This record gives sequence, structure tokens and C-alpha cells, in this order.
Amino acid sequence: MIKSLDIVSDLGEGFGSYQIADDDSLLQIVSSANIACGFHAGDPRTMASTVQKCIANNVAIGAHPSFPDRVGFGRRGMDLSALEVETDMLYQIGALNGFAQAFGTKLQHVTPHGKLGNYVVEDSKYANAVAEAIAKFDDSLIIVTLPGELAEAAKKKGLRIAYTIFADRAYNTDGSLVSRNQPGAVLHDIDLITSRVLRMVNEGKVTSITGQDITVKGSSLLLHGDTAGSVQMATKIRDSLIANGIIIKSLNATK
Repeated sequence: MIKSLDIVSDLGEGFGSYQIADDDSLLQIVSSANIACGFHAGDPRTMASTVQKCIANNVAIGAHPSFPDRVGFGRRGMDLSALEVETDMLYQIGALNGFAQAFGTKLQHVTPHGKLGNYVVEDSKYANAVAEAIAKFDDSLIIVTLPGELAEAAKKKGLRIAYTIFADRAYNTDGSLVSRNQPGAVLHDIDLITSRVLRMVNEGKVTSITGQDITVKGSSLLLHGDTAGSVQMATKIRDSLIANGIIIKSLNATK
């Protein structure tokens, strides 16, 4: 059976004249994009431009909502109420959806960014609030996340789920991501990362930071655009996947 995989990258994570990734090059490689919605990065012009570029490159669009933490790039923890999380989600998804509608397209998915993305895997309060917001906004949207609380909350609401696997992030033995505060959390060896991705896709296995093999599953591979050498890494990973018979397509693609 021929396998397929969605390759996704976080895009539109600049602000005004500033950007941290080569979005134009990555758009030639990925099949989907997580677009920043203004809380950790992004602004109206950046969001509009990124949506238009995705359309031009036939790249599916997803919302990448975050904690309201522009200074910390959404990577700092925040103690918010369920109502705050839900309404922050609705605000951000609605903003990106406005640009999608304006340019004649639709959102494919939602994936929480940074520390919020970590919290929803482990904390039912945050997970339920995020699932509730998505269910209220558009229950056809796919929730892209790691296995955990958000996936379970989404299942209870009948929402679609796609699990994500990470190309350049180290895993703990429980399947969670190693904190960026720890040494070795982000991988940089392109050859190692590529072989690791192929093993995750073909065998459903990855070696954790402690050296133990663990099981992983996912239909969406995340490539971080702000990692050094990200374009070269993404190109090699895509080419290696295709050479191994893996079809690259977005989550909603039928062919």
C-alpha cells in the first residue's frame, strides 16, 4: 500500500518588515502551512500575503493560534481561564479565516502553537477549551496535534484529527517533545533528521532522547522554518520521502 504524508511548516511568523524564515522557498516544498494569527507573530499584511502565496502554490492553509505572547514568541506558559483560551482561539481563527474568505479559499486545519500546543496535549482544561472553540467555529476543520488530551476532547465532539510528527525535535520516552530549554531538544544534522523521518513514516518508530525506541504515528510532518538550514533540510526530506514511494499531499487532498 502506497503511503502518503502531509508536509507542513509554520509560516507567516514575521511582523511588519521582519521575518524569521524563508517562506517563499518553503512554499515550494510543503503541502500545508500553519499560518500565525497575530498573537505570537504575524500581522494583517503578513497574514494576507501568506494566504495569497499559499493559494498561488497550491498549499493548504491552517490556523496556528497561540497564547497572547508576542515577546516570547508564544513559547512561555500562561495561566488562562477556559473562557480566555476559547475566545482567544475564536479571535485568531476568525482573523485568518477572514483573509482566506477574502481570497476565495477555506481553512483546512487548526494546530495550536508553542506552549499552548504543549498544554493542550497534557491539560484537559486547555484541551477542552480549544476543542470547544473549533467545534463552534467550524466543525469540519481538522485538529492537528500530538496524541493526548486535545485529541481525546476532539473525538468526543466528533471532530477530525490528524496526528503530527516532528522532523527536528527530540522526543521523550512518553512521546512528548523534549523542552526547548533542554540540551538536544532541537536537531540540526540533516542526514540524521532525514533518516529519522523515514523511519517514523515507514516503521512508526523513533529513538527518544534517552536512546529508547518509542512508537509514533502521524499523517502530518512538521518542518520548522526557523531552524538553521530549514530549506535545505526540507528539500532533502521531501526528496527522500518521494524516492521511497511516499506521496506528498495535504490532509484534505484527494489525489
